[in-house]
Amino acid sequence: MTTQTERHDIQDGLYVYKQNNSLRWYARFVLYGKWYSKATKEKELDKAIARAHILFMEYKVKAENNLLVDSKRFKDVANQVIKKLQAELDNGGGKVTYRDYIQALNKYHIEFFDRTYITNIDQEKVNAFNNWRKEKFGRELAKSTLLTHNSAMNLVFKEAIEHRWMIAAQVPVLHTKGQVGKRRASFTKEEYDKVYDTVLNMANNSRKDVTRQIRELLASYMDFCVNTGIRPGTEMEAITWSDIEMTRQDHNVRFKVKVRKGKTTKHTGTRTVIARDEIWDCIDELRERFPNRRPNDKVFILENGNATNELGVAFRKALNECGLKDSADEPRTLYSLRHSYITWQLLRRDLRLDILAKQCGTSVAMIEQHYSHVVPSMFEEELSGVKFEKKIKKEKPPSKKLLAALENRFKSWEAEFKNRGCI
Repeated sequence: MTTQTERHDIQDGLYVYKQNNSLRWYARFVLYGKWYSKATKEKELDKAIARAHILFMEYKVKAENNLLVDSKRFKDVANQVIKKLQAELDNGGGKVTYRDYIQALNKYHIEFFDRTYITNIDQEKVNAFNNWRKEKFGRELAKSTLLTHNSAMNLVFKEAIEHRWMIAAQVPVLHTKGQVGKRRASFTKEEYDKVYDTVLNMANNSRKDVTRQIRELLASYMDFCVNTGIRPGTEMEAITWSDIEMTRQDHNVRFKVKVRKGKTTKHTGTRTVIARDEIWDCIDELRERFPNRRPNDKVFILENGNATNELGVAFRKALNECGLKDSADEPRTLYSLRHSYITWQLLRRDLRLDILAKQCGTSVAMIEQHYSHVVPSMFEEELSGVKFEKKIKKEKPPSKKLLAALENRFKSWEAEFKNRGCI
């Protein structure tokens, strides 16, 4: 523990002193009721006194011009911002992008700037950070990623300014010059089937029961996503059983899903998504897995009732297992399931872009930007002038017994919805 070993008073509210761990003098002075200690870097008393007078005057001028700040280390300010963002998320508020801000600050900004005083982060330091981050990424960052990182960094600067740990004039410029958005990685239907089968195989060979539960839930999550286009993450994880609705005519059924929370719902409100007919098997499996489900229960939880954040990890493991992690565009992730849905819908040719955009909670411009490679395939016949005859595969019509069984099944689902508030 450091202690004062020598002291010399210069005037009221200003003196110099030595500590037991240094041969140099320190200046201590008071301004507007607050004491400040600064190193004079001098060993001789006369020089230290002269330096103390200069320091005192410098700080007095800063105080009179509203430029006086008591700086903090970047890590401390960033953690304070993270704490505020997380508190808003935990209370059901905040923006969806808050999670991205928290991740960016923890993974990149805090790791690089760490204990650097926030007032020492100048343009040169920011440029060094940009180079370091590019090496860490292993590629040029997309413009959207840079915008997210800059927004997170600006929240830290804003926090520092509000607490007078820095002034606005000290904030460096954050550039957003990055790569234009790339084509989104997706799956062909054959590739998707391969990944899906891999996940099921991994589930059947799980050593731990909780691992099996995660992998089985992942399979349902995948099927739900590629048949609705709902965004993995907040949108999917917020779905409750009461959000899944059905309408029936005999043995035919349509499913609608209410998306109440996610990227766009704060501005547009609840979005209704119409599911592809292939989804009913997935819903049937989920119903069997949760026989005691209640309307407000989340759909995508484990059998033991717990939520999990391991679906992304399990999905990456399955992609590596079947050799489909990488694509010609970018590495595949859970989000590639949504991109696959959009791509497959575009290839149907009979769906208008504005309808698809509303279904997916995005804009026509975004679809045109990221899926322009699909558009020519939508109009192969018109562009080539060559018309192929459609070969319709003759399938054996379902038996009356099967149709009756389906009708009875869906009737029971309707009855359950009326009685318990969910299918």
